[in-house]
Amino acid sequence: MLMSAAPVGPVLSREPEVRLVNAFPRPYENAVATARTCYSGRGIVETEEVSGGPGLSEEKRRKKVEQRDRIAKSIYQAGHHTTLQHAHFQFALDAVSRQFLWSFLHAHPFYNSEQVSQRYVEVRAGNYTVPPLSGEALAVYEACAQRQMAEYHRLIELLTPVVERVYFGVFPARKPRAEQWKGAVQKKAQEIARYVLPLATHAYLYHTVSGLTLLRYWRLCETYDAPREQRLVVKKMVDALLAHDPLVATILEEPLPLEETPEHAFFVSTIGGAANGATRDRAAAEFDRALGDRVSLLVDWKGRNEEVVAASVREVLGVPRALLSDDEAILLALDPASNKTLGQSLNVSTISKLTRALSHASYTFRKRLSHTADSQDQRHRMTPASRPCLPAYLSDQPDYVRPAIVYEDDAVRQAYDESMARTWDAIRRLRALGVSDEDRAYLLPNAVSIRFTESADLLHLHHKLKMRLCYNAQEEIWRASRDEAMQIGEVNRRIGRYLLPPCTLRKMAGAAPICPEGDRFCGVRVWKMEIADYRRLI
Repeated sequence: MLMSAAPVGPVLSREPEVRLVNAFPRPYENAVATARTCYSGRGIVETEEVSGGPGLSEEKRRKKVEQRDRIAKSIYQAGHHTTLQHAHFQFALDAVSRQFLWSFLHAHPFYNSEQVSQRYVEVRAGNYTVPPLSGEALAVYEACAQRQMAEYHRLIELLTPVVERVYFGVFPARKPRAEQWKGAVQKKAQEIARYVLPLATHAYLYHTVSGLTLLRYWRLCETYDAPREQRLVVKKMVDALLAHDPLVATILEEPLPLEETPEHAFFVSTIGGAANGATRDRAAAEFDRALGDRVSLLVDWKGRNEEVVAASVREVLGVPRALLSDDEAILLALDPASNKTLGQSLNVSTISKLTRALSHASYTFRKRLSHTADSQDQRHRMTPASRPCLPAYLSDQPDYVRPAIVYEDDAVRQAYDESMARTWDAIRRLRALGVSDEDRAYLLPNAVSIRFTESADLLHLHHKLKMRLCYNAQEEIWRASRDEAMQIGEVNRRIGRYLLPPCTLRKMAGAAPICPEGDRFCGVRVWKMEIADYRRLI
């Protein structure tokens, strides 16, 4: 059953909370001031000048206001939108679902968020979104969500001795003081147990966007995958913005209805909403056959990546090939012993003239991750992906990812798989009861498979792999990053040899300490290992 646009209305659970906590004081007039500055022969046009300063007559002030609104509408309609990027707005959000975060707030590059982590903070029972259902459908939904929460806590109990065994295998010196490390073990156990939690699970966060992004949010808030919650939350954000500066209403467009979006139009006109059945299952099977046993498969890259990077390095330095060979140029850009900026904690690669030469090489991967791992992957906003919309991953059959450690204990694996089976039983039952795809999707577990293609230039992929090859990174995304680094090394050996975790890069740069994580040290001297020998369970 395809979704249709739903009017803004309350959910049955605690409504999302939205507070505007920081903002530019006069965003609308600031946008006009920045536009006028582009054509000002007398210097910067101050925001206060846009509607007139003190001492102006009413007639002159009226003309100023007319000019202000004329400019604002004109540049907006013409698409000159950089003026709207200066003003930023910081929101505190609470009781929003993980589905909403993944499918909307974090599905684009132009934002910043700091949200509560399910890896490190135990989820409390009852904190999940309940859509406006009734009767048997509501009973089925609530029973499933409550069971998922209970199974999460049960899995933590089952996983704790398994994690403890692996943890003290890595840190044998800590075993005599096991009580001291109980918290670390607990966090590792709940990191895995969270895979059974529903996408309805609540989060709280700070979320900062520009004025332009907020206007885009409102325009497309009724898109896949959670249009009711999206419109509800974004309306509260826009209401807060208009209370702060009512003038923004001058250029605010109404939301585009879901029925007018290209994704929805395709499903209606081409397959009549059958993407959840055989069509969707065939597409998933086709993807998985191509992926094989990898988490991430390299499917495309520029044929002359290394040569173009080397030539770009020479151009930056203004030297001929006779003075700097391809090997030497690549080493100069990528070897931390030569390029010390690569061994720093602060990523300055987009500022460094030499390192920007890496932006000309690029790679494309096909990946299958769990929803929860992809929620981490998508936070690398400069390695963009074409992620699926709802009908492409809402299956009536269990389709999920198992973390590696689940295979280490039969009782854990049985409990994990049984939880998944019961969850999909409830999802199928809700479909039979006529519940929309949008509402059923909230019960999908964090483990649900997400299939997508991701591309990146070497400049930003280098930073991503540096962060995610660290043994402290989430195990699933670490495994995907290992796949990617090794495959790049096979096609571009001179580049691949420098796609390494932070500790190894810091060692090569002569930085101290080698591991930058302090008391979060993973316990493995990774900088002494070859990437092909990397192994981990937690």
